[in-house]
Amino acid sequence: MDFQLTPAQSDLRELARTWVDKEVVPYAAQWDREESVDPAIVGKLGALGFLGIGIAEEYGGSGGDMFDYCLLLEELGRGDSAVRGIVSVSLGLFGKSIAAYGTEEQKQRLLPGICAGERLGCFALTEPGTGSDAANLDTRARRDGSDWVLSGTKIFITNGTWAAHALVFARTGGPGPKGVTAFVVPTDAPGFGRTEVKGKLGLRGQATAELVLDEVRVPDSARLGAEGQGFAIAMSALDKGRIGVAAGCVGLARACLEAAVRYAGEREQFGKPIAGYQLVQELLSDIAVETEAARLLAWRAADLADRGQSFGTAASMAKLFASEAAVSAANNAIQVFGGYGYIDEYPVAKYLRDARVLTLYEGTTQIQKLLIGRALTGVNAIV
Repeated sequence: MDFQLTPAQSDLRELARTWVDKEVVPYAAQWDREESVDPAIVGKLGALGFLGIGIAEEYGGSGGDMFDYCLLLEELGRGDSAVRGIVSVSLGLFGKSIAAYGTEEQKQRLLPGICAGERLGCFALTEPGTGSDAANLDTRARRDGSDWVLSGTKIFITNGTWAAHALVFARTGGPGPKGVTAFVVPTDAPGFGRTEVKGKLGLRGQATAELVLDEVRVPDSARLGAEGQGFAIAMSALDKGRIGVAAGCVGLARACLEAAVRYAGEREQFGKPIAGYQLVQELLSDIAVETEAARLLAWRAADLADRGQSFGTAASMAKLFASEAAVSAANNAIQVFGGYGYIDEYPVAKYLRDARVLTLYEGTTQIQKLLIGRALTGVNAIV
């Protein structure tokens, strides 16, 4: 692996960094207080090609690979994890699943709008009774002639109230993972209800929803992949998604470091800047080391994916370490800020609130440890 970025990669990172500094950073605190990012951000993301990275140009995408995707998500995560999440789900989980498993008709119909930012997708896997235990989901799809009729409830669905299409995982067969099938469902279909979840600890600007499907009818052409393939599609999406989440965590940790270093150089106590005190430098160095380590883990997983090699365990390692590093970085940044870190005049309190959920979604810290343990021992301790 060559750690020297190519000119194209450097240009992408600089474009993303400049755009985030102009379009995201100045508004992140306001969006957090209002519990909604500006919906216009979606079109802006699309106009720059950010919602098409990793999608072939013939389907409206920008081309590029997983490493390019990581460079983008690090910058978006530095600006606002809520904005990064919009991209992670609409492009990473929804769009790339369509690209990998969709028919030619599905790809031609769905991907150009996603890549252009004209519409969003969401990934409807989690249910009120099944979070980590996704293989035992309850939402059902029954055959009715040439159609499928879906009924069930999904929860904590990012982009849920904004999305034009939902990738819904429903049970079409017996119990367990082999009974799950994936469907692309228009969110304006009769019987499709959605309610935004308010009052979240973090990612408050992101549209998170409960989805209720009450006898929602779709044709068989809405099915993504084969019957019974849905769980495999979901797990493949999450393996790749964990690399993106790890990159976003690196960005958040970087934001913590930059804010803490800047403040430590400005804040004076006992007659000199607090940056001159050993224990403050210890806090800063801890953030810096963990951020660099997290980035290398994310880059390694992305490199394996781009080479077509097995990357699932590397993705779990990256997601596990980077999400915990983001929480640690935010906590240490607050310590550097002292009492000022506890109010939203400064960004570090938001960083901590946003970081906390990163250890939960797309596989909790504990699930990642079990996946890594299974890879090491060959023994499945999850069930």
